[in-house]
Amino acid sequence: MANRSSFDKSLSELREDIKHMAGMTRDALTTSVVSLKQQDMALAEEVIQNDKAINAFEEKINEKAILLIAKEQPLATDLRKIIVSLKISSDIERIADFAVNVAKATKRIGDAELVKPIIHIPQMADLVNKMLTQAIDAYKYEDTKLAIDSSKIDDEVDALYKESITELIDIATEDNTHMEQIMQLAMICRYLERSGDHVTNISENTIYMVKGIKTDLNT
Repeated sequence: MANRSSFDKSLSELREDIKHMAGMTRDALTTSVVSLKQQDMALAEEVIQNDKAINAFEEKINEKAILLIAKEQPLATDLRKIIVSLKISSDIERIADFAVNVAKATKRIGDAELVKPIIHIPQMADLVNKMLTQAIDAYKYEDTKLAIDSSKIDDEVDALYKESITELIDIATEDNTHMEQIMQLAMICRYLERSGDHVTNISENTIYMVKGIKTDLNT
């Protein structure tokens, strides 16, 4: 590369952009779950509309990464850092999409009386956001231990998911008059569970970026 300091500066800016995008996504996920708990349709719509800004930010990151490759012609190790950045921004965007899906499900439920208190869903969202914060810090600082620690939280997300689905099945078995709402709540749980999987992908890609080896943290 022609200028090492220029590349490092550009890569640092790219990482800051990804951290900012992750923050936007955490806010979207939190707000979508609050809209469900409070049955606030205006808040749900806000999440849906704000997704355009997150998508635009991903495009900005993609353009920066492509320009960095074309301009700097990085060597293999540095190229891996850029490619991983693109993969991570894609995973973040998918989590943002799941936040939108939660908001849309909330609007489908509307103001109907909820079949169960909304307890496990906010807990799942908090865990996913904790995972995402740690995973992005691991990526930014190339900290593989923190990446692994982040992925371990996914076990708690999965446990809450299974518990929630079991409860919803029990409710449906006792009274099938609210099946549409039960299905929407089950899908919301699924969106959060899948969000945890995407954060795990971020951790796996961080380890690949640092060590150059593929790691499966979903076991």
